[in-house]
Amino acid sequence: MATPVISQDPLYQMLRHDNVAGFNQARASGTPCDLRGCDLRGLDLRGINLTEADLTDAYFRGADLRGIDFRSCQMDGVSLADAKISGCYFPVAIPATEILLSVTHGIRLRHP
Repeated sequence: MATPVISQDPLYQMLRHDNVAGFNQARASGTPCDLRGCDLRGLDLRGINLTEADLTDAYFRGADLRGIDFRSCQMDGVSLADAKISGCYFPVAIPATEILLSVTHGIRLRHP
């Protein structure tokens, strides 16, 4: 397991500074963002638009993810330890038991 990354990507830095609205606006205008392997622990990400985002190996420990739609995201290796996931949509290929194990025990998700 790789150590979570603090990326210098400008959109990632917006998230680190609680600017979800700016992140959404930049993505809507076509600005690419690389969140693979990023450290997103403890962030309040409610309202974020992650449509078709590659979140491979992202680390969401203790993050507030309530209401996020992850259905079109690549989530292989994601950790949801202690995250708030109420109202989230997850890819159909990831069983609910695996999501629960990730939240409660920190296992990494397997997403084919």
